[in-house]
Amino acid sequence: MSTTSTASSVPLLDGRRFEGVVLERGKTSGDADTLIFDKGLFRSTACDRYGYGDGPYRASASGDSVSFEAETESAQYGKLRWTGSIRGEKLDGTMTMVRNGQAAGEKWVVAGEVK
Repeated sequence: MSTTSTASSVPLLDGRRFEGVVLERGKTSGDADTLIFDKGLFRSTACDRYGYGDGPYRASASGDSVSFEAETESAQYGKLRWTGSIRGEKLDGTMTMVRNGQAAGEKWVVAGEVK
């Protein structure tokens, strides 16, 4: 995946913010979250309290959607792998918790872009 569009050297999603919720599978409510793409980095505000910082993201466009991948890390809790797609102003994604190199749980992310 490429972080840049063919017309610019700016990472594809830079400057975009999405507000939504992080949900456990099968649940109808979860934690409020803002997903931020800036300067080639991805951040989830819901994960700030657990010591997760910004992490690099990769994105690629195909038709009317953009797919992305990112990884953030906390010294205490391990890594989070993020994957998702953005179509228009809607983001749908998955966050996978990774501990000792193994997937330790998965949550869904649903968000809308903040203008």
